[in-house]
Amino acid sequence: MYHAKAEGRNTHEFYTPDMNAQAPGRLDVEAQLRRALERQEFVLHYQPRVTVKGEKIVGAEALLRWRNPELGMVPPADFIPLAEENGLIVPIGEWVLASACMQAKTWQRDGRSLAVAVNLSPRQFRQRDLIETVQRALAASGLAPRCLELEITESMIMHHSEQTIATLRRLHDMGVKLSVDDFGTGYSSLSYLKRFPVHTLKVDKSFVREIHESADDAAIVRAVIALA
Repeated sequence: MYHAKAEGRNTHEFYTPDMNAQAPGRLDVEAQLRRALERQEFVLHYQPRVTVKGEKIVGAEALLRWRNPELGMVPPADFIPLAEENGLIVPIGEWVLASACMQAKTWQRDGRSLAVAVNLSPRQFRQRDLIETVQRALAASGLAPRCLELEITESMIMHHSEQTIATLRRLHDMGVKLSVDDFGTGYSSLSYLKRFPVHTLKVDKSFVREIHESADDAAIVRAVIALA
């Protein structure tokens, strides 16, 4: 039920018997997850963004990691879906956004003109105070809006379309960059690209992993680049 609610309206989930077996371990992880933020167990790793020509670093993507004293380094796939379901992803996401903006500003003070990209979760994107949250992170860090890129997925922008359009346009008007992550794995309709103020399309890794061996993948990537 909680997972269905986290996914938004008009969704359904099926119960399976093995969910009972998963519950004890899940509850333990959830309890530790609730304490992780106040104990400062979350860390950000930054994946450089490099130009194809010249291999120049132009920015970085903030990647969330959980360093738990008992569980060790917990993979994102093991805790982000849970945080999304129980709502903890909202305060965690706010911390990620604020920390990433601070780091980008630190790089700039050190003479490195780098932008930073931050992933928004579905639940975080639906928060009515998202705009205010972004504004606070930018104001606290002193980072220019043009140096922040927010990444969303195709499935996220296809839900709650009117609210989505309003949110994206406000972010765009602020000067914040917007990108569609994992492009090509979601909806087949491209009409949303005309409706939404998107700056960047991030081709899904499934299309570039074997691009040197697959003519089909190469053709798809060329088409996406031309579309962008």
